[in-house]
Amino acid sequence: MPRRSCALRRRYRGAGWLWLLTDRASAHTAPQTQALADRLRIRFVWLPRQAPELSPMDQLWRELKRLIAANRQAASIDALAADAAAWVLALTPQQACRKAGMASKHFWLRKLLQNFWRPT
Repeated sequence: MPRRSCALRRRYRGAGWLWLLTDRASAHTAPQTQALADRLRIRFVWLPRQAPELSPMDQLWRELKRLIAANRQAASIDALAADAAAWVLALTPQQACRKAGMASKHFWLRKLLQNFWRPT
């Protein structure tokens, strides 16, 4: 979380508080993470427990696992990580949104996306 948080703050320097939608993974709830987020003026909006269908990241992760890792033997963990990174980095913003379920007319945060984020 620290590297991502710092990258977020650099990207949105002029913004006041940043609101980050996330799950309650231990890395997100750790006291060190919470302290860093507070210093960087980042607030967490917590997804409900056991609700991966609400998380665009979980949907993207599911697709990555299906295409890259499921029922395949990687030469090494490093090779698997490299394949996963290459898959993610090759996605266009439109592909990432579609695979994450964010392009669906039924996406639960659609109104927020329409009102606050420019199309990618």
